[in-house]
Amino acid sequence: MSKLMRGGIAGVVVTWASRLRFPYLLLLVSVLFVMNLFIPDVIPFADELIMGLVTLLLANLKKKPEPADQEPAPPR
Repeated sequence: MSKLMRGGIAGVVVTWASRLRFPYLLLLVSVLFVMNLFIPDVIPFADELIMGLVTLLLANLKKKPEPADQEPAPPR
C-alpha cells in the first residue's frame, strides 16, 4: 500500500512537513490558517492539514530531556 493511499494527500503533506524545523513549520501553519480564514475551502482538507501541522509544531516545542550521564554545570 503506498503512502498516498494510507494517509491521502494530507498524510503526504504532514510527512513532508515533519522534516521542517520550528520557524518554517510555524510559517507554514500560519499561512495555511490565514488562507483558510479568508478563502474557505481553497485547499481541500485544509482543516485536517492544519490540525496535523499544529500537532507537529507542538511536538517540536517539547523540551528534550537532558542525558543522565552528563554532569550538571557548576554554578558561577
